[in-house]
Amino acid sequence: MTHRGLVLPRRKFLTGAALGGSGLLLSGCDALTENAGFRQFLRNGEALNKGAQRLIMDRSALAPEFSAADMSPTFKANGSVTGDTPEYNAHVADKFARWQLRIDGMVRKPLSLSLAQLMAMPSREQITRHDCVEGWSAIGKWRGTPLRLLLNQAGMSTKTRYIVFHCADMWAPDVPYYESIDLIDAFHPQTILAWSMNDGVLPIRHGAPLRLRVERQLGYKHAKYVMRIEATDDFKKFYGGNGGYWEDAHDYDWYAGI
Repeated sequence: MTHRGLVLPRRKFLTGAALGGSGLLLSGCDALTENAGFRQFLRNGEALNKGAQRLIMDRSALAPEFSAADMSPTFKANGSVTGDTPEYNAHVADKFARWQLRIDGMVRKPLSLSLAQLMAMPSREQITRHDCVEGWSAIGKWRGTPLRLLLNQAGMSTKTRYIVFHCADMWAPDVPYYESIDLIDAFHPQTILAWSMNDGVLPIRHGAPLRLRVERQLGYKHAKYVMRIEATDDFKKFYGGNGGYWEDAHDYDWYAGI
C-alpha cells in the first residue's frame, strides 16, 4: 500500500482497521503484538488480504517501470550490506570466479551454474521502484536472469508449490537469511535474479553476486546474496516455519504483495 512514496506495512493497516473505532494504532513494539493469539489474528488477516488481492488483481500484470531519467540518485543499501560466511568471503576474495548457484530440491535435474553461465543466458532489464516496509522508496535499473528460465531448466516436480532462497548473510549463528515465494511470483516475467544494477556489476552492499528481484513484493522479499534456490512443497519445513527471516524473527507478513 503506497501513498506519495510511503509504504505502510499491511500488519499496521490491518491492526488499524481492526481497532478503527478506538483511534488506537498499534506500533510494532506494542505489547499486544507480542501476544500469540493476536499475532494469529494478524496472520488470518494476511491470508484474507492475499486472497482478496489475488481475486481482484491480475497477478501477471507488470509492476510499473520507469525511464532512466526517473532513477534515484541514491539507492539505500538496507539490511545486510555483505554476506558473512567463510564461503562467501572466499568468493569475494576471488571476485566470484568459482561461485556457483545451486538449484535443487523438488526438481528432476538439479543445477549448479556459475555467474558467467547465468550472465550468458537470456536476460531481462527493468527500471523499477523498490518499496521498503520502513517507508522509503528508490528507483533503480536491474538486469538479470528470469527465474522461470532456471526453474524450467531444472524441471520442477508437479508437487512444487514454493521456491526458497538460501542466502549468505547470517543474522545469528545458524540463522541465515532466507525467503520464499510461490509459483505465481516465481514465474512472473519481472521476477529475475539480478547480477547488474544501474548499468554496472551488482555491488556487494546490494547483494552481489546475485539478488532476487520480485517486483510485485515489498523490499524484504528481495533476498540478497543468493547461494541456493530450493523447490519445495511447503515452506513450513524451513527454519522458523513462516517462510522467511523477517517472517520468523519479527512476524512480518509472508505475503508482501503491492
